[in-house]
Amino acid sequence: MTGAALPTGVGTGVGSMPGTDARTAAAVVNGELDLAHLVELPARGIGADLIGRMAAILVDLPMDTATWGYRLAQRHSRLARRAADLLAEDLDVVEELWETAGFIGTGRTFKVQVAGPFTTSASVELTNGQRVLKDHGAVRDIVESTAEGVREHVAEVERRLGARVVVQLDEPMVGQVIDGTVKPLTRFDPIRAIPAVEVARALTDLVDHVGVPVVLHDCGTPRWDLLEHLPGVAYSIDITKPSATDLDGIGMLVDRGGVLLAGRVPSTAPDRPLAAEHVATELAALTDRIGLDRKVLSDNVIVTPTCGLAGASAKWAETALAITAEAGQLLGSDPSAL
Repeated sequence: MTGAALPTGVGTGVGSMPGTDARTAAAVVNGELDLAHLVELPARGIGADLIGRMAAILVDLPMDTATWGYRLAQRHSRLARRAADLLAEDLDVVEELWETAGFIGTGRTFKVQVAGPFTTSASVELTNGQRVLKDHGAVRDIVESTAEGVREHVAEVERRLGARVVVQLDEPMVGQVIDGTVKPLTRFDPIRAIPAVEVARALTDLVDHVGVPVVLHDCGTPRWDLLEHLPGVAYSIDITKPSATDLDGIGMLVDRGGVLLAGRVPSTAPDRPLAAEHVATELAALTDRIGLDRKVLSDNVIVTPTCGLAGASAKWAETALAITAEAGQLLGSDPSAL
């Protein structure tokens, strides 16, 4: 699947929202965004955060809580039941909202987010306390389990909403995985680096298995060495202060027809008021710096906040998504006029 299958000239959220009320958060996301997404509410606690939700996604790899986070388990646990219940609640809410709005069965695009297999492997423990990343076979199992779990998740969302589903893989730790800097159990037992090519090969297999458009989201330093091996995968990054390497990487992505999810709207309230026109104009200036035709702003760019909104106030979360949506519409209408 190619990034070109994504709608452009729109805005979307990264995933997380503040608070614990699924209905309120989903109403904001689906009310403000043309490309809405399944909300994540980590403030609900265990099983609701990025990694905890994977207890409801992974297939045949049960998870449980551990002293410092999450651990693979021998059998399904209370964590798995809680994560599954929270995910079902979120889907129920969206289905109701879409039915009321008349969206069901229209083929409208909807985005879901899951933790990528390498961030999961770097975050979850084996039963011996080591990171999953320490065990090559266990990492392979996580990749395969994630692929099948996401495929099933997509199928359920398609069945409930009659939507075209886009999957966002959240990989905030993939840079540490590639560099070999994930913290080990002890300093005498380091975790090996996994080359970018090897990571890309595994992610490509996952993308092929899922069979829908995929976005790779990384809130760390952009890894263009990874993305260059992932043709057809869209890239979601913070572009507030792009480096020269980032400008080259964005040019590479767009030149091959890929889609950039441009994180430009702050994830917490800024000191000064922010207008959608300012966001759109800055993105236009960015394409000028790279030397790209501004048409790419309508064809290859989706506007997003710089990261998730879990740390924002409820007021700013709604405002940020409204600005994001309006900026996306400005890019989609007449970017040459910006």
